[in-house]
Order: sequence, then structure tokens, then C-alpha cells
Amino acid sequence: MGVIEDVYGDLDTDVEFEEFEAAVEDKVEQMGGLADEETAAMLIAHELRDEEADTIADIEPGMNDVKFLGKVTSIGDIRTFERDDEDAGEGRVCNIDVADASGSVRVALWDEMAVGAEEQLEVGQVLRVMGRPKEGYSGLEVSANKVEPDEDAEVDVQVLDTYQVTDLSLGASDVDLVGQVLDTDSIRTFDRDDGSEGRVANLTVGDETGRVRVTLWDGKADLTEEFEAGEVVEVGDGYVRERDGDLELHVGDRGTVERVDEDVEYVPETTDIAGVAIGETVDIGGGVIETDPKRTFDRDDGSEGQVRNVRIKDDTGEIRVALWGDKADREIELADRVVFTDVEIQDGWQDDLEASANWRSTIAVLDEGSEAAGGTGDGVSGTDADGSESAERGASDTGLGAFAEDGQKAAAEAVAGEAGGRDEEGGTESGASGGAAAATAEQSAEQVEFTGTVVQTGNPVVLDDGQRTKSVETDAGLRLGEEVTVRGTERDGTIDAEEVF
Repeated sequence: MGVIEDVYGDLDTDVEFEEFEAAVEDKVEQMGGLADEETAAMLIAHELRDEEADTIADIEPGMNDVKFLGKVTSIGDIRTFERDDEDAGEGRVCNIDVADASGSVRVALWDEMAVGAEEQLEVGQVLRVMGRPKEGYSGLEVSANKVEPDEDAEVDVQVLDTYQVTDLSLGASDVDLVGQVLDTDSIRTFDRDDGSEGRVANLTVGDETGRVRVTLWDGKADLTEEFEAGEVVEVGDGYVRERDGDLELHVGDRGTVERVDEDVEYVPETTDIAGVAIGETVDIGGGVIETDPKRTFDRDDGSEGQVRNVRIKDDTGEIRVALWGDKADREIELADRVVFTDVEIQDGWQDDLEASANWRSTIAVLDEGSEAAGGTGDGVSGTDADGSESAERGASDTGLGAFAEDGQKAAAEAVAGEAGGRDEEGGTESGASGGAAAATAEQSAEQVEFTGTVVQTGNPVVLDDGQRTKSVETDAGLRLGEEVTVRGTERDGTIDAEEVF
């Protein structure tokens, strides 16, 4: 045999020898005599090996024809279309989803292959696929040149009729999952590479086994406005992708999200506040003991942002939580019991730790009587608890009704497990009416000094030092953007400024 036949014989490829030999001859001609047939054959063989995809995750747009093994997880309907060449007749296409342990990819089967898929393919079959990867409308897809079943091969991908969160795995598609809505986000728009505008929104749903972020694309993004926290929904025909190391359940043009009459409970498991550390992303929960007003600010790109701070306590400590973007609009009141998931622990003001609730975080207000920490909760409420009513109950129980704002703060601390403990006789440890409120008011006031930029004027003024914000009561005439230092007594998150300089 010649050198071309020798190199070809060592290849595991579906390319016919005649096609390989022609490619070698073209390579020799292209290199103008700088490579002989053996060198050119080795170069072509190397190019072919580069297109061998060990896993679906190795496939990238722009590669030449790739070969890979995968299990069929869903089979779409045949669609017809008119070709540009009217004489060529009507075209047909059928999309199937193929997955392995590394991920999933959509495969487009054309004309005769589309008909064959409808008649012969079944979910769960293992296929050997050869085709050309490209960036499709809904992400990466492979336009197939050849598919054939492989009855002897095994691919470790689970295909279930109904999933729970714990069952989700990268590459799963045609997923049906029932869960409780924990949080919703607003619709966002973006520009695609082809110049068209895309739309995306998110829900977070949970069940007894965990929670997952649900990403809604384009026409499905409007669904996020139809549901509220606490409702139970069924996600249909979803597919699992990975983002920043976490699995997400995506809903595209074939997917659905519908309200269902089923009982599903999500029980949060949280980290003790005293145990969190800078750089961690954790779930925390507790009673709300301070709330600050929402403030707006200008970003570097000229857009407007917003943030609101609240402080929560559990049995081990307390921490301030910064609510960014749409999360600043959530109705969270004193004495609410709240769980924040996927919050990032950062270095706050005066070496105090702070939790940042950003786009990936969720906020859940618990039912009355639920525990926010340690995974002992009784479930997530579908409606926010009424903070004022909770405060009145707490104030009444501890004899604090006459103390107004201080009574509300004390009631909030009682909800957080810090005040109003009961003795063996069922009475309160505070003794005289109003004693706990006075103690709380005294403990909450402290002399502080804070330097920041004025981001809101009026009453109160709001200062921002780049990491934290403070509300300031002052008669001084301050201008937006001015950097000032204030000294005074801080009570309930607001500084009563005695000095401004």
C-alpha cells in the first residue's frame, strides 16, 4: 500500500478513502510542494482527529463535521418549509435532543432523515451522530449528515417521566417538574449576534429535594409576570444547562409553565449567621430587625440602579443584607421571618460582614411560626407576612404597645429570638411593661462616624461609601455627589447627625 493508504488505515473515521485521498492531493497543491504526500496525509488525519468529539461538551460552533455518541432524550415534530429554490420542492426537518453525561445538544435531521426519525427513533435510543455544529436560534445545534443507532453502546443519561430537583442533571431535556415558586425576576432584553432582540426572565422553584433557577426565553419570558411566590407550578419540556457552576432549568419555545393544584413544600436549610465567612455564597434566614428605605444611584454606564438594606437576626447573630435591583422592591417589614438564598458574604462597614442579594439570589418570606434557620422551617409562604400585624402581636405579648416605633423594633427582636423570652410560669422575663422596649432602644443607639458620598438629598439624606449606605437625619444643606463625614447617634439604621463636616 502507499503512504496515503497507510495513514488512512490508522484512522477511525467515517470519511471515505476517496474523499481522504482527494483532500491529501489538495493539501499538497496548496502547500506548493513544501509537503509530500505522507506529510499532507498526516495533516489531513490530524484535522479529522481534531473534530472527534469525546463528549457533547467538546462540540463548539465553527468546527467541521463532528462525530459523537449520545442518547435521544426528546423527539420533535416534523416541520415543513419552502426552499429558496422553488424547483427543489418542500423541505422537512425534525429536531431531536441528544445527551451524554457532559451535556445535551439539539440535532437537526433533514428530509429523509426527518421522516426516518418520526417512524423509527425512540426516546432512550443511543445514536452515533455525524454532522456540522453551528449556533442555532436556541443555542448550539448540530446539522446532521448521518445518524445511526448503536445498540451495544451505553450512555449514562437518566430519562424520567417526572423529575424532582435532585434528579436534574446536565444534559437532561424534555423535563417535567412540579415545584413551588420561591421568587420571580423582571424581564430583561439583550441583543443577539444577528441583531435581533432577545428576552429572558427567571423564576426560582423548589420542592422537598431542593431548588432550581428556571430561565424563560423570549415569548416564554412573560410567564414570570403570571406567578407569585408560594404558588405551585409545573414546568414542562424544560432542558438543563449549567451557569456559573449551577444547574438551571431552561424553558424555550416548546416549553410550558402552568399553575397546578398540587401540594409541594420547599423547606429551606440555612447557615447560622455566626458561621458565615467572607467570599462564601450561602443561604441565611432570620427575623427582620431593621429596614432602611430604598435608594437609587447612577451606575458608571449611566443607567440607574437601586438598593435597599435590611438587617436580620437568628439565634447565633445578626447581619445586614443588601437587596439590589428589583429585589429592593420586595415588601419586607419588621418582624417578618425571611430566608435569603445564594447571597454573597462580603466585607461591610467597620469590619462588619454583609450579605449581598444579587440577581441569582432569592427572597422568601416564611409563614408565621416557621423557623428561618437550620432547615427547620414549615414551608415558604405564598404571601408576605404582614409586618405591622406581627409587630402589634409582639408588642402586645411583651407589654410594649405604648412604645410605638421602639415597641415595633422590640417585637421584631422577639421574633428573631432575642427578646421577650418566657419563664416557667408563662410570663415574660422583661417584667414591667415597656422594659424590653427601653432596653432595646438603649442598645440600638450608639455613637458612630460615617464618611460617604451624598446619593440622596432631602429627609433623610443617604450616604454611600462604596460598600454600605446610611440614612442621616440632618438640617445641613448637602448636595448630590458631595463627600461628607457625619458623627452622631445611630438608631435603627439612621444616624442623627450632631456634626457634619
